[in-house]
Amino acid sequence: MFRKILIANRGEIACRVIRTAQRLGIRTVAVYSEADARALHVERADEAYPIGPPPARESYLSIERILDAARRSGAEAIHPGYGFLSENPDFAQACAAAGVTFIGPPAAAIRAMGSKSAAKALMEKSSVPLVPGYHGGAQDLKTFAAAAKRLGYPVLLKASAGGGGKGMRVVERDADLKGAVASAAREAASSFGDGRLLMEKYLACPRHIEIQVFADSHGNVVSLFERDCSIQRRHQKILEESPAPGMDPEQRRRMGERACAAARAIGYQNAGTVEFLVDGDAFYFMEMNTRLQVEHPVTEFITGQDLVEWQLIVAAGDALPKTQEQLAIHGHAIEARVYAEDPAHDFQPSTGILTHVKLPGEGEHVRVDTGVRGGDAISIHYDPMIAKLIVWDRDRTRAVGRLRQALAEYEVAGVTTNLAFLAQVAGDPAYAAGEIHTGFIPSHAARLFPRAEPASLVVLAAAVWRVLVDQRQRAKEQAAASADPWSPWNQLTSWRMNTDGWQDLSFHQGDRKITVRVHPERDGSLHAEFPGGQAELFGTEDDVWVDGVKTRVTTVRRADQITVIVDGINHDLEWIDPLAPKGGEEESGGTLTAPMPGRIIQVLTQPGAQVTRGAGLLVLEAMKMEYTITAPADGTVKEVRYTTGEVVAEGTELIVFASEDA
Repeated sequence: MFRKILIANRGEIACRVIRTAQRLGIRTVAVYSEADARALHVERADEAYPIGPPPARESYLSIERILDAARRSGAEAIHPGYGFLSENPDFAQACAAAGVTFIGPPAAAIRAMGSKSAAKALMEKSSVPLVPGYHGGAQDLKTFAAAAKRLGYPVLLKASAGGGGKGMRVVERDADLKGAVASAAREAASSFGDGRLLMEKYLACPRHIEIQVFADSHGNVVSLFERDCSIQRRHQKILEESPAPGMDPEQRRRMGERACAAARAIGYQNAGTVEFLVDGDAFYFMEMNTRLQVEHPVTEFITGQDLVEWQLIVAAGDALPKTQEQLAIHGHAIEARVYAEDPAHDFQPSTGILTHVKLPGEGEHVRVDTGVRGGDAISIHYDPMIAKLIVWDRDRTRAVGRLRQALAEYEVAGVTTNLAFLAQVAGDPAYAAGEIHTGFIPSHAARLFPRAEPASLVVLAAAVWRVLVDQRQRAKEQAAASADPWSPWNQLTSWRMNTDGWQDLSFHQGDRKITVRVHPERDGSLHAEFPGGQAELFGTEDDVWVDGVKTRVTTVRRADQITVIVDGINHDLEWIDPLAPKGGEEESGGTLTAPMPGRIIQVLTQPGAQVTRGAGLLVLEAMKMEYTITAPADGTVKEVRYTTGEVVAEGTELIVFASEDA
C-alpha cells in the first residue's frame, strides 16, 4: 500500500479521500489555489502545496503544477477526485511518465470512454442499446442541424468529454440550435478543456439509473449495484439513492451484466460508473464516467464498503476485496447535494461568506461530506456545492424520513441555499411514493416552488428579540465605558413622557415592510403588536416563546441582515435602523445588472441595436456555468459597459436599455 498520496482536487472530495487515507495510515498531500489557501482540505491534509491563481485553468487543471507538487512532496500516487483532471487521459499518462501511480483507470480506458461519442460507438458494436443520436466527429452547425432534423426536436446537446450537466442544452426548435451549439461548446471547453459535442434525441421523462462497477488488474469486474439519479435540475443531479425504487431484480442483473461487459471491453480498472436512461423495462447506454462519482456514498452505505479504500487497493495492484457473490444490498440510502444556489431563480448560484453552519447529527444513519465550514467563502471560481447529506435506514420509507429530519436540522446562513427546496422534494407525496423521473422537478413545480408567504409571528418574534438583545448589549457596553454609567442616555427603557414605554421595530422582507410595536414588561418579556395581532414574547439564545408556546429557532445577524432559521428553513429579514443615514436610492430601472460575480465571455449586442424581448444580449460565466442576460422587453440597447474577458461583481451595471414602452 502507498505511504503518501496527493489529492489533485479540492473541497469535499479532497476531504473525503483524506479521511480514508488517514484511517489507513497513508500520509496525504493537498494542493490549493490562492483562493483556497485557508480551505478545509488544506487544513486536514498532512502537507499542502500552492499551485497557482484561483482560475482552475491556472491551478487545478495544470498538469505541470500538480506533478511538480507530487515530486516536491514525494507522493507515490495521485487521487484525482472528480471533475477537473479526473477523466483526462493526458493527466493519467503524465502521471505514469513521472513515475507516479494514477489512482484511477488506465489512460487508454479513459480515452475510450472519456469521449462520449467514441464510447457510444464502442457500445453500439457491443450491442448495448443506445439512445438515438449523433456522436460523430464533425462539429459544424450544418451537421448538427441535419442530425436534429433526422431525430426530430427536442434534442439534447452534450459535452463529449465530460458530464455533470456542463455543456448540456435542450434545444426545442431549429431557430435555437446555433446559439445552443456555441454556448454548449464554450461551456464544455471551459469545464473539460474540450468543446466537442454530441446530440441525442431528448427523452422528456425517463429515469436516470447508473451502475457502480469496479475492476482490478487481475481480470475481476464486479457491480456494486445501481443508483437512481433521476431528481435533477439543469441536467445535474441533486438527489440520488440506492437501490433504485421499484427496481426488478432481473433488470438489476441485466443492467449490472451490461455495465461489467462495458468495463471488460476497454480493459477497465478501478472505480467507474455506467449510466443508463431507463424507460420501463428498456434501458439505453448514456455514458461511462471513468472516475469515482459524487454520489458514491449511497453505494457505500448499502454495501458496507469504502469505495475510496477499494480505489487505493486496486491502484496498488491488489485484487478486489470482494467477489460479486459476496456483495449484497442492505437497506436504503439517499444523498442530497446541498448547494449555494437560489431555486426560486432558476437555481442561480449564490456567492458569499458562510456566516453560520450547523450540521445535522452524524452517526449510523446520517453522514455529511463537506469541504467548508462557517466563515469560509463560496466563490465564483468553483462549483457551488456546500456538502453532501447522506442518510440510511432499513427501507426507503424510513430513509426518506431520516432525510426530512436531517434537512430540518441542517442550518446554513450567509448565502442562499437549496436546503428548503430539498425539504420540499423530500416531503412531496410523489417522491415518497418513489414516482421519480428526470422531469420530476418541472412536473411538480407548483408544489416544489410554493409562493413566498409573509413572515410568521415566530419569525418576527425571533427577529425582534435579536435586535432588542443586541441593543441592550450595546447599551451595557456603552454605559460601562461612560463616565456616568447611570445616565438615562445609557439606558434602554423605552421610556416616554405621560404614556407607557414602547418602541417600533421595522423590517423588510423582500418587498414587504413590516413594523412591530413592542412594550417592555417588568419581568423582561415583551407585549408586541404585530400587523396580524398581538402577542406576549420572550426569548433565549435558542428559543422564542409566543404566547407561551416555545419554538426552537436559530437567529443569525450580519449588520442589518437577519436570518431566522426554523426547522431548517431560512427566513431573511432586513432591520431598518431608524438612526442610519438616509441615502438616495440608486436609480437602476434603465440598466441590466450582473446577477452574480462572473466573467463576461461573449457580448451579443451593440449600442443602438433594436432587440426583442428575450433576445440574448451578453453571456456571463460563473461557477463553471453560463448565464445569458436577455432583453426584458422590446427596445433599444443604449450602452454596453463591459467587454469580453472582463470580470464583474454582482450588481454591476452591464447594459443600459430602453424599452419601447419607456
